[in-house]
Amino acid sequence: MRLAAAGLNPIDWKIADGMFGDAMPASFPLVLGSDGAGEVLAIGSGVRRFTIGDAVFGQFQRPAQGGGSYGELALADEDRIAHAARSVTYASSAALPTAGMTAYNLVEETRVGEGRRVLIVGATGGVGTFATQLAAGRGAEVIATARPAKAELMRTLGAAETVDHTAGSVADQVLAAHPDGVDVLIDMTGGPEDFAKMTRTVRDGGIAVSLIGSADADELTEHNLRGFNFVNRPSPQLLEILAGHVDAGRLTVLVGREVPLEEAPEALAASRTGRAQGKTVLAL
Repeated sequence: MRLAAAGLNPIDWKIADGMFGDAMPASFPLVLGSDGAGEVLAIGSGVRRFTIGDAVFGQFQRPAQGGGSYGELALADEDRIAHAARSVTYASSAALPTAGMTAYNLVEETRVGEGRRVLIVGATGGVGTFATQLAAGRGAEVIATARPAKAELMRTLGAAETVDHTAGSVADQVLAAHPDGVDVLIDMTGGPEDFAKMTRTVRDGGIAVSLIGSADADELTEHNLRGFNFVNRPSPQLLEILAGHVDAGRLTVLVGREVPLEEAPEALAASRTGRAQGKTVLAL
């Protein structure tokens, strides 16, 4: 592949920091970066889904082989990429794979649908903006956490209402407006203690999911809730679905900032703080 853009994700700096240990062996020198988009330059003898010149996007991180998307050239496994959406730039396509597939699987696994009330904590991030759109597109009533400056944006993405997480307890605010609670809690940010407090918003028999491993399934069961720690399941078919949603106008890709590859260290440092706004894309 000749890549035109690479999307930055928290997993990139987590790999750099060695957070996965022996569970994710790496070869050095190691090129970081999972997400990317660009053009096929050459294909292996067994490749059937792509031809030279195709515009594609997907996941390129191959730590055991030292490969990633933070570079002009990259290798891709055929089952990790798909044809890119035709209606957006490579930068937008590079921002879509990991966050988009995570959001889609979240909405699927929590059975979000018509008439369901969904609270999304961390809604203004990459996964959150996609999850808000996908949930609203299925007819759910989405409550999104957002600072006042982002409230209008989240409404344009489909949120029925927003909660200012800087103005006090999110759980208290939600329960004040909805005493009967929510059907689904999707929490992108809360540690175990904060997540446990947030589950107060979920009505009896509802679902509570953590993206960062904060859910205690036994404790949730005691409170008659179904809950789990989310694990993503990427696939080329899912990438194709997302590209189709983008081309059909059902999914908007928000690129928070686009920076040159030389600024990748600073961009990763900003992501480490947890305060980066929107998706960051590296121009290659």
